[in-house]
Amino acid sequence: MSVSREARARTHIYARVLGPWLVLVPGIIAVRANDMGALAGAFFRDPLWIWFAGALLVFGGLLIIAFHQIWSSLAAVLVSLFGWILLLRGVTLMALPNLYEQVANAVQALWLIRAIFGVLVVAGLYLVYVGWLSKPPPVENESLTE
Repeated sequence: MSVSREARARTHIYARVLGPWLVLVPGIIAVRANDMGALAGAFFRDPLWIWFAGALLVFGGLLIIAFHQIWSSLAAVLVSLFGWILLLRGVTLMALPNLYEQVANAVQALWLIRAIFGVLVVAGLYLVYVGWLSKPPPVENESLTE
């Protein structure tokens, strides 16, 4: 399989997972923005949850970075950028949880929260299209590891 086909196939696979996730999770956050302050407060009261969430973000970010450093199309850029953002958010959450909490508490405007998460939903819809609705890249009778 050529590098170009492999890269497109890998982006297609990641888009199938990240697209629906970016539609569902940020979409629910945007709809439930009024409740997010209470949830954030409860989250930051327990250092174990902070550490665990940070570690999961680091793991997810590294997983994407390790297998998808592709910058050749809009979908590929969104996937790769998502991996780097997860890694940076996870490290920040683990190393500087107070800073993370201060930023979360500082953003009180519901319209801003809805706008930010709305942009993520739009990116997710695009990845849903790429991963589930567009024609997948052609696959030869070779495995991705050959």
